[in-house]
Parts: sequence; C-alpha cells; structure tokens
Amino acid sequence: MTHTLHLTVQHPRPGLAIATIVGDVDTRTAPALRSGALEIIQRGHPRLLLDLEQVGFCDSAGLSAIIGIWHAAQEAGGSLSLAAVPDRLMRMLSMTGVDSFLPVHATTADAVAALTDSPPASVKR
Repeated sequence: MTHTLHLTVQHPRPGLAIATIVGDVDTRTAPALRSGALEIIQRGHPRLLLDLEQVGFCDSAGLSAIIGIWHAAQEAGGSLSLAAVPDRLMRMLSMTGVDSFLPVHATTADAVAALTDSPPASVKR
C-alpha cells in the first residue's frame, strides 16, 4: 500500500471534469482526494467523473470521501460518476448500497458518453 495519491484533471467539455486517481485511497490520502475534488467542483465543474482504474486500494475512509464528493456535487447542481472501478471497491459499493445512487461505468469513455447524452441531475424531469 502506498500513501501517495495523484489526481490529474481533464475538462472534455464545459461543466464536466474527469479526475484520474492514481494510488491508494485510505485514511492518509482520502482527505486529499476529497479536497481536490471539491476544488474542481467549486471551480465550475459540478459534473465530475472519477476514473478509478489506477486505484490499487480503497478503504472505508476512501468510500466516505467518495460519498462526500457526491454530496458536494449534488449541492452544486451537478453529479458524480465513477469509471473503471476496481473489483474490491465495486464490492464495497455494492455491499453498502452506494452503487444504487452513484452511477458506475465500465470505462471512462462509457461514462463520458453517458454524461454527454444526459443533462445534469438537477435538470432531469
């Protein structure tokens, strides 16, 4: 387990950001993930996609950070989606029921396509 987390951001279209996470999301790194994601949302990108393909480990602190990011995105009139979720984290999302309200996509490309085809959650009728 590493205690470093790298977050890189792409902006494929206005209001949408893709944050690629590299490293482990645990008690030491979850605060950095949360603050980095909140900064992205506050900078005018309320529709956020977390690319988790390169996450080796995620514990309950990481799950808590993801839920907190989801709340912040909702409050900003946006949404949070996850892509390329590692099996272990997917099991955690499923066991806790988080996958029932947080969209999960097999790949980043699938997620971007879904986000491009649908309006923000606050606009849906």
